[in-house]
Amino acid sequence: MAERSRGSDVGRFVRDGPADVAAVVVTYNSAADIGPLLETLRHEAREVRLRVIVADNSPGSATLDVVRTHEDVLAVPSDGNLGYAAGVNTGLEHAGQAEAYLVLNPDLRVLPGAVRAMLDELRRVPDAGIVVPRILDGEGRPAESLYHEPTVLRAFGDAVLGPLPRPAWLTEWVRAASAYECAHAVAWATGAALLVSADAAAEVGEWDERFFLYSEETDYCRRMREAGYRVQFTPDAVVRHRLGGSGSSAQLDALLAVNRVRYMRKHAPRRAGLYRAAMTLGAALRAPRSASHRTCLTYLRDERRWDELPGATWYGTGARGPIASVVIPAYNEASVIERTLASLAPATAAGSLDVHVVCNGCRDDTATRARAFPGVRVSELEEGSKPAALNLGLREAITDPVVFLDADIELAPATIRTLARVLGRPGVLAARPPFVYDTDGAAPLVRAYYRARARVPELSTALWGAGVYAVNSAGAARIGSFPELTADDVYVDLSFAHAEKSFAPAAPVRVRVPRTTSALVTILARVRRGATEQGVDTGRRTLRSLACTVRGPMSMWDAAVYCVCTLRARRAVAARPAQRWERDDSSRVALLSEG
Repeated sequence: MAERSRGSDVGRFVRDGPADVAAVVVTYNSAADIGPLLETLRHEAREVRLRVIVADNSPGSATLDVVRTHEDVLAVPSDGNLGYAAGVNTGLEHAGQAEAYLVLNPDLRVLPGAVRAMLDELRRVPDAGIVVPRILDGEGRPAESLYHEPTVLRAFGDAVLGPLPRPAWLTEWVRAASAYECAHAVAWATGAALLVSADAAAEVGEWDERFFLYSEETDYCRRMREAGYRVQFTPDAVVRHRLGGSGSSAQLDALLAVNRVRYMRKHAPRRAGLYRAAMTLGAALRAPRSASHRTCLTYLRDERRWDELPGATWYGTGARGPIASVVIPAYNEASVIERTLASLAPATAAGSLDVHVVCNGCRDDTATRARAFPGVRVSELEEGSKPAALNLGLREAITDPVVFLDADIELAPATIRTLARVLGRPGVLAARPPFVYDTDGAAPLVRAYYRARARVPELSTALWGAGVYAVNSAGAARIGSFPELTADDVYVDLSFAHAEKSFAPAAPVRVRVPRTTSALVTILARVRRGATEQGVDTGRRTLRSLACTVRGPMSMWDAAVYCVCTLRARRAVAARPAQRWERDDSSRVALLSEG
């Protein structure tokens, strides 16, 4: 692309048309920082056609008030605190045509020539997907911003040895001064400043919003490398980073530690347990001298408390109307409906979501409990039919997309926002968020079954299983009307080609599993019956995949439990006719007792 000519528009950003670089700045209460950053970027706009987008996660308007004084900057409010990864994804929606995307923290100052130097390096290195600059701290000293790939051994080295000098295989930090003096490939770098090839970004996909803050850049750089691209460091580009712009607290420190474990679970699940042990050891060794490490230790030990850590929030304003309709079919769900609606309540009350609870055949007070939530619509059908409830909800949905949500699944409004965003992509007709199994309180055999199930990739690549899926208007037209089938999610999954489905990079929903083995077999029988009605039987393929997951005695035990439970369910289906509303009540009873 031609360079920007000097003239009367020197220092101005490109709002429309092609740009060399589209810069995305994710802000949170950054009113004091964003102005100085924009001024340093204006110097870069003399040499590079630069578009600037500010994606603001702030609860107030102060940051955007500053941004809007710059008429050539695109200001994008998120109407909530979506996190860094979601902020990047939101900003990139407005990037337009550009050769590269520059992701920046708001507390940066870009030194003269840095953007041009990064862009030149991106063009110079044929397989470069990301270019990262040299970072100075607030005092102008070199900052350690490069890292090795996380491993169990490196985690134990960092836990035990702290800042002591040691070889690269015993630390995740790149501390050698020589590593910051020449251009070279790295595993990953801090996400404060990254220049990403637009072509590479299109291939690798969005940033993973499961990492609200921290480890999102580790994940993105790894995915970039796995796609065959380099993460390239260049000392010729220099930025100054004040550090701590995201804030500091014991909760955030604990989130950093927990997200490192989540990263390992995603990319190296068999080693995640040892990695967590190394993190726990490091926190325990430092806990006597540090309140922050004591907090980290508490959360690393008790996974049940991870949901207490900072996470994405989105309520919207309702000014533009609801962004999605949520249909909740309910059959005697008094024990769970309030918890499900509570997670949606702020966005529903604000008019940002259209929530419709369709009670079908209820003989309890589900409808009364649902009507207590402002903004929630409630319909009642005499017939106990989930397909009838889904069809009514689909017909009366007032906006697009439509999210179908089981009554015992808690769904964050921020996740619905992400679903709505991905369903706006060309060619995508249906989507669901990721999910995890909540086995807390379940019998040992139930936990073993779900450990095995979670290891089989094929069981996580369909629309069914999460208790939630969404379709846009084209997807709804494809579905037409739900037939009288047991498994509506299997029917929906079979209605779309793989390329028409998307698995949104959002925080996972938590699927509560049966508490007892007998309840598990009951649910498996229902699943099997629903698949059989639609001519689906993936048993042999699943068995082959399950065999590939066996790596030792524990995984072999889990696989054996999986096979036995599945066999019992198949025999139960063959032995008795279909039973309407065959479901797990053990987890619902548990929820009622918790409430």
